[in-house]
This record gives sequence, C-alpha cells and structure tokens, in this order.
Amino acid sequence: MSNKKYDPNIYASLLSQTLPGVIADKADYDRTEQFFNRLMDKGEDYLSPEEFRLFELLGNLLEQYESQTLEPLETVSPAEALRFLMDENGLKQKDLVSVFGSQAVVSKVLNGRRSISKAQAKLLAERFRLSVDLFI
Repeated sequence: MSNKKYDPNIYASLLSQTLPGVIADKADYDRTEQFFNRLMDKGEDYLSPEEFRLFELLGNLLEQYESQTLEPLETVSPAEALRFLMDENGLKQKDLVSVFGSQAVVSKVLNGRRSISKAQAKLLAERFRLSVDLFI
C-alpha cells in the first residue's frame, strides 16, 4: 500500500481533520489513538494511499509517546505491566477473555498465580503494540 502514489490535497484534508502532532499528554494520546483505531478498524488493505500515510504517521506518534511513558514497565512484572495497561486503556478482565480464554485465567494472571504463555504474550503485544518481552 505504501508504494501507491497519494494525493497531497486529500492527505492535507485528512491532516486538517486529525491535526496530528507531538503527543504531550494522555488527552493528546487518546485523541490520536481514536483516529488511529478508526483507520485500523477499516483495515490496512482497505485504506486509501492518503489514509495509509496518515495511519503510519499516527502509529509513529503513538509509539513515540508510549516508548517515553511506558519505559518503566520494563522493570515491573508481566502481571503489573498488564494491570497498568488495562488501567490506562480502561479495560476490564472480561475484555481480555479473547486472549486468555476465560475471566478466571485473566484473574489468575493478574494476581500472579499463573504466568502468561508465549502465545498470550504475543496476542497482548499485538493488542497494546508493545514488545512481547514485556509480558514474559
């Protein structure tokens, strides 16, 4: 998709709607993530060249902010990191049933009574756009 030529006028219109910029706080992050998720929900294969270009830009901005604000997570346990990420994203245990299979397993992981499997870590990394290592 990124090899296709884009129309600068259409791209400029998208930029004026989203007003992307350096993310300074949680409010900026939430607003940027909202636009990013709309494009992600559409699916990369269905994005116009202009939308794909914006998708990549927003992803980079989100990733930059996360790397600055989530670095301390590397020093915490996988369960603590997951609890923090759930809180930051307004998630409940039931929201992670698709990753863990049941709410009981989610509870055991969060309470440190069960480890996160490699397969679960991969799904969590994809969901939160973070390194798998954070969850292992």
